[in-house]
Amino acid sequence: MQLIRQFELKAEEKYKMEGKIRGFFHAYIGQEAIAAGCVTATNSDDLFITAYRDHGLAIAKGVSVNSCMAELYGKATGCAKGKGGSMHFFGKDVGFFGGHGIVGAQIGTGAGLAFAEKYRETDNVVLCFFGDGAARQGILHETFNLSMLWKLPVVFICENNHYAMGTSVERTSNVIDIYKLACGYEMPADSVDGMSPETVHEAISRAADRARKKEGPTLLEIKTYRYKGHSISDPQKYRSKEEVDKYKHKDAILRVLHTILDNKFATQNEIDVINERVDGIVAEAVQFAEESPFPDDSEVLKDIYTDKDYPFIVD
Repeated sequence: MQLIRQFELKAEEKYKMEGKIRGFFHAYIGQEAIAAGCVTATNSDDLFITAYRDHGLAIAKGVSVNSCMAELYGKATGCAKGKGGSMHFFGKDVGFFGGHGIVGAQIGTGAGLAFAEKYRETDNVVLCFFGDGAARQGILHETFNLSMLWKLPVVFICENNHYAMGTSVERTSNVIDIYKLACGYEMPADSVDGMSPETVHEAISRAADRARKKEGPTLLEIKTYRYKGHSISDPQKYRSKEEVDKYKHKDAILRVLHTILDNKFATQNEIDVINERVDGIVAEAVQFAEESPFPDDSEVLKDIYTDKDYPFIVD
């Protein structure tokens, strides 16, 4: 969690103060407990897929911090060769399948990944993340229906940070408790405290176990809170400073730190060593990104799929 937090803070600094990072930038600050709990509750062969607030989940899943920072810088050594940017992190080698900019698109793709795992008869589970705003998309309902019908090994995770792009759940949905959307498909569902990595771990463990037993999908509404805006340029006029401060008092990193120290799981000196190591990893990532080359012009048309016989375009 500390690595994700410090990565995001340093990247924000490079974006705002130095102009080294451009384009859209969606920080994961405040939501780190979800990434931590999901990783500890799953196996390395399990797959993750998410939306554009993807830095934290990519790092947690094992995409190298160097390649993540390089991607933000638009460098050729980035995890998407510098051509994806903030919204399109990717790490197939560690089971991280994006980073998707189209709202809700990853929900159907996540079910497709789960279908492939079932077809290959593996025991792998797919964790498919989406925000509260994406819960309004029609693809969610179509996907829920087929996922239940085919008993796909997928855990649908709504990271509910309350405001989508800038409008509260209360103003956009008659169903305030998003996990209840699963009721229409008789899909098991639950609401989870997203500011506690232990609680997230337990909920994901139950859902993943159910999927591995071929019992089908689960919907988890993990309630969290982003400390930053929808993107770095968001003026955040839709919420008060007092509300943000209230959630910062529930900060997952501080809560875990108290748990560790109160139970003598580690000393403050050991925590300091961890923090120093994190600072070193982030500093190395910045240096790596700044020293890496930009993509060559020849890369512009590479990695692009085209169908030469596409029948729906008339000259």
